[in-house]
Amino acid sequence: MDYHLLWAGIAAVGVIGWGIGIGLVGKGLLEALARNPQVSSKAMVYAILGMALAEATSIYALVIAFMLINHK
Repeated sequence: MDYHLLWAGIAAVGVIGWGIGIGLVGKGLLEALARNPQVSSKAMVYAILGMALAEATSIYALVIAFMLINHK
């Protein structure tokens, strides 16, 4: 019995981390801007960097899931 589709589904669960990570970064950005609006340009740079790192992990999980689906 081939379990590669099951493992691909489990690997795809890593995509959930993308939504959680970007949500937490956005929440932190809004809290930082609410407390100190003068740091908006600096905070935006760090927020974009954090969102990019969160998205990269999601892409890695998705690539692994596709590799497991195509594995025969």
